Amino acid sequence: MNLNGKVAMITGASSGIGYGITKKLSSKGCKVLMVSKTKKKLEKSANEIPNSIPLIADVTSIKHLKKLKKMLRTHTDNIDILVCNVGSGSSAPPGKEKISDWHKMLDINLFSSINVISEFKDLISKKGGSIVCISSICGIDFIPGAPIPYSVSKAALNHYIKTSAREFATENIRINAVAPGNILFQGSTWEKKLIKNKRLVRKMLNENVSLKKFGSIEDVASMVLFLSCENSKFITGSIIPVDGGQLR
Repeated sequence: MNLNGKVAMITGASSGIGYGITKKLSSKGCKVLMVSKTKKKLEKSANEIPNSIPLIADVTSIKHLKKLKKMLRTHTDNIDILVCNVGSGSSAPPGKEKISDWHKMLDINLFSSINVISEFKDLISKKGGSIVCISSICGIDFIPGAPIPYSVSKAALNHYIKTSAREFATENIRINAVAPGNILFQGSTWEKKLIKNKRLVRKMLNENVSLKKFGSIEDVASMVLFLSCENSKFITGSIIPVDGGQLR
């Protein structure tokens, strides 16, 4: 899975899953354009990854994206791989949501991807470009306790991918999503839950996840790499769970 000579743009790239994806693609020879709205963290992360360029933008803002496009054109004319990673599950518990929670979740989890794809579609390579969105298993099936606006926003993202795939294919661009399950890393929600009640978390894994363990950033990044390269050239419109067998 060699990406020498390829150019990738990754949103939400300064930390967590986005940082892991950026690091993985860079390790395969890809030039990586790291997008984040947090300047200090982004610059620190970019210094740690070879062949990377930090670009500051809030992808929920059309105004920011137009400025980002101008900045990007100074570095490249083409994007081979676009990874839409911005998202958040931080919302009100089921039944407690307000209209503001709905707007927030749709902006962060749906429009953050649609905005970027719409603005940069003309720069994506017509020689086999790949778009990969980071979704969630919450958008595929009911996950007890998951915030409803979050689940609905990810379900909408999944449907956007499925219904857009044929149109993108006319321009030789593939679009897919990776739907992580319970991913543990430093600063993650699951790290906080483990500190709070390790026994309850272990019980959840044993009862709900076939492999009875957490996934890692590496697990997600490896699937993004696969969907970004020639090995997956016959896959589009797919939502691929990386969840240890939680959905079954």
